[in-house]
Parts: sequence; structure tokens; C-alpha cells
Amino acid sequence: MSAPERIPPRAVRPKAHPGGAPPAELLARGELTVRGRLRDASNAVLYCTVAGAGEEGGDGGDGVPCVYKPVRGERPLWDFPDGSLARREVAAYEVSEALGWHLVPPTVLRDGPYGEGMCQLWIGPRPDGTREPERPGEREEPGGDGGPAAAELLALVEEGEPGPGWKPVVPVGVGGDRTALLVHADDARLRRLAVLDAVINNADRKGGHLLTTPDGELYGIDHGVTFHTDDKLRTLLWGWAGEPLPEETLEPLRGLSAALADGGPLATRLAELITPAELDALRKRTDALIGTGRHPLPGGDWPAIPWPPV
Repeated sequence: MSAPERIPPRAVRPKAHPGGAPPAELLARGELTVRGRLRDASNAVLYCTVAGAGEEGGDGGDGVPCVYKPVRGERPLWDFPDGSLARREVAAYEVSEALGWHLVPPTVLRDGPYGEGMCQLWIGPRPDGTREPERPGEREEPGGDGGPAAAELLALVEEGEPGPGWKPVVPVGVGGDRTALLVHADDARLRRLAVLDAVINNADRKGGHLLTTPDGELYGIDHGVTFHTDDKLRTLLWGWAGEPLPEETLEPLRGLSAALADGGPLATRLAELITPAELDALRKRTDALIGTGRHPLPGGDWPAIPWPPV
């Protein structure tokens, strides 16, 4: 069997730790400055820095890098008619924090230069090809470099079996009539992310939405299409489908279930971000995972793999 052909990585730096305010507080209250626009996005995505009094960041000393996605720059989606993508991204962060897994970079909802939007700590170097935005309602089709795909997490295998330490996902075309097997690592961090995606009903877990840092942290980004009431789980992380959940994920899920009870701080916060029906569906998905004790299987009524996958 040939060795996996690992998907090339891009350099990613660890998340910034400002010397003063915690990241979420700085993101929410700091001065937000737009530095450029990410052209490889179907919605308005602005690369920014945020700074507070006495704060120095990792971007030439002029603030902590972050990404700002204004609501007014979102492309309408027929199957997500309620709320906004920005609020769903914040809700995904809140759920990740409630689980204690810290898999989503600090993310807040705030006003910015183009109105209300999501503001998230930037993970990675300054993106190439950014430009000053003209107006957030102007949309560009993807055409530049995408997000980082961690080489230790995704790979292509020319033969039918991935080998030890890898989980098969789906055959993909690699040019001409050739196909290869897309696989992901049998990695505990990635497995927790698969559980988080099942909880929040992530409809778009692509390889480019996985970020790793040199010190071993894993992050998932781009959670705008989540929390739907219908089963829309669409992901590359199907390698554990149907398998028992690791014991170390069950206690956090039980804690999340308790935190989602009516009147609790988490439920109250999420009620500001998603609809009552979506909050109820979140509770049911969480309890279903605890009840079955297994990773979900593809539903069959919705494409199970995002496109493009990486």
C-alpha cells in the first residue's frame, strides 16, 4: 500500500494572547480597524486588527489580528432564512466553550465599521491578496487561496485502504480518470470536532476549515451554516460514523445538556443568537448523542460531503 499523500499545509501561528484584556473581551470592546478583504469568500470577510488601551498585538504592534464578517455582507441562503450567519458563528463558539473543548477561536457579536457582525480571533499569518474593501455588500466569487488544511489531518491514498492511523472518507477525482481515497487522521482532537459538528449540525465542514498551530491546538472555523432544525450534517469527518463515542466526550455532552436547560445562562445567551426552534433542536441532538452513545451516520436526505471537500 502506498503512503498517504498528505494535503500540503500552510503556516499557521498560535492564537494571540493579548497582554491585557482576554481575547473575547478585546474583540468585543476594542477598536476595530479594517486592513483588507479576503477575496476567496462568497460573503464579505474583512481582515482587521482590534486594539484597546495599552494593547499591543501580533500584527506589527498595531492590534490583534481578527476577522470581521458584517451581517449586511452576507449572501442570502434559501434554506437558512432566519437570523444571520454571524450569529450562528457566535453560537458555535458558545457551544464549544460550554463543552470545554475550545475548538472555535474566540468569537463575538459586535458593531463594526459596516454594522453588526461576527468578530473572531485570527489564526494564521496575514492573508495574501487582501485589499481595502469598497463596501460590504459587494460580493466576490472565490478565486484566491483557500483556508489552511492541516497535513497531519487530511490525506489522499491511491489504493483502497488508508492504513493504520487513518479513517476513510470518500473517493475523489485527482485528474483524468484517476481517483484517490480521501482520508482523515484518527486523531482525538479531530474526533472532538466531529462531535461538536454533530451537536451544532454543521452543514459545511471542509478541509479548509481546519486549522492547527505549531503547539498542537486544533481549531474549526466558518460556522455560519449551523443549528438548522433539519438534519444537514455535511462533513469530511465521517470516519467514525456509527462508532461508539469516546468516554471522554460523554461527560462534556451531559454537561452541555444540563446547561441548555431553560433559564440557564447558556440557553439565555443562545436564545439571542438562534431561533427557539433551533435551540430546541440543539437540545434534542445533544440528548440523542448521549442516548445512542454513538457518532451519527449520514442521514441520506442531504449530501453528506461538502463540495469542494478541501
